[in-house]
Amino acid sequence: MSQNHATLSVEAFQQEYLELHARLTSYLFRLTANRQDAEDLAHDTYLKAIKNLNGFAGKASLKTWLFAIATNLARDHHRVQQRWKEDTQDRCREDTQAAPEKVEKMRAFVAESPAERYEFHEHIDYCFTCIAKSLDIEQQLTVILREIYGFKISDIMEILGQTEGRVKYALSQARSKLSEIYQRRCELVNKNGACWQCGEINDFIRPGHSSQQQLHQIEIRKQAESGTAREKLLDLRFALIKNFDPFSAPGAALHEYLLKLMPESVR
Repeated sequence: MSQNHATLSVEAFQQEYLELHARLTSYLFRLTANRQDAEDLAHDTYLKAIKNLNGFAGKASLKTWLFAIATNLARDHHRVQQRWKEDTQDRCREDTQAAPEKVEKMRAFVAESPAERYEFHEHIDYCFTCIAKSLDIEQQLTVILREIYGFKISDIMEILGQTEGRVKYALSQARSKLSEIYQRRCELVNKNGACWQCGEINDFIRPGHSSQQQLHQIEIRKQAESGTAREKLLDLRFALIKNFDPFSAPGAALHEYLLKLMPESVR
């Protein structure tokens, strides 16, 4: 897709940028957990790329080059720098249940949703975004670039400006920590898990909706009950998230609102 910098016109760049815009913005959304910030950073990425178009050497793909610019801009953003605690979701739950207006707003989002419910894959993506923000920032960037956006290790080295050893170590640490947290907290893996999102959010918003019956039919639950290795369970989650666009899903408005609530619980 990418062209040599000598022949890459502004018009050609703009066309390629448009093709990448959705994935670039969703990447920034997962880092910032805020739609407006993600869109602003994507716009800043476009402006910086246009300004430095003559500096695009074509050694890496245009996609890699754009993600590198976006990542560098994101690193300086306060929402990306902010790390969330592992129990942030629990604290958010307590804050939300204590505020009837927040509950009603959540129900309003669901009522307006085409699907009239918060879908399972949206649970998984939302939960991943929250948990990933508890990782070291380099681990978060590495695991998202590799497991969600499919970049090769060599591409991630280019994007992050890191050595192969540093990238592989960060990825290994990120996967290990994510597996540990899911094993300890996720209701899909541990029936006594502390995470409330998957098991309770639909019941909380729509009393009487049997979300647990639906969740038990999901492959993750089957694999967990059969004792499948943590690595495979983690990969199953990544497989669900990879093709999920948080901006276009039926529950996108609720997804965005829930993430907006999270920083309140860590202040």
